[in-house]
Amino acid sequence: MASIQRVGTIVNTAQGLVVVRAVDASHPDPGTAVIDEQLDAVGQVVDVFGPVERPYVAVSPASNAERVGLLGAVVYARPQGE
Repeated sequence: MASIQRVGTIVNTAQGLVVVRAVDASHPDPGTAVIDEQLDAVGQVVDVFGPVERPYVAVSPASNAERVGLLGAVVYARPQGE
């Protein structure tokens, strides 16, 4: 069973997406589920862009995600099958 991986911190919302600044060069692949510290769904990774050393991760928000309260939140990648 894979462990939950810290993705980074939500820094913005733009064009209907949540933008996360990754903590380092490692990042989840597109299609990976993203959750918050309470294990609630935030959304799904749709793109990774920016500097290789610390990229940005674009997340398509879950329909129930409260976007206004997300800025500054730390989010995590939920491994496939969990």
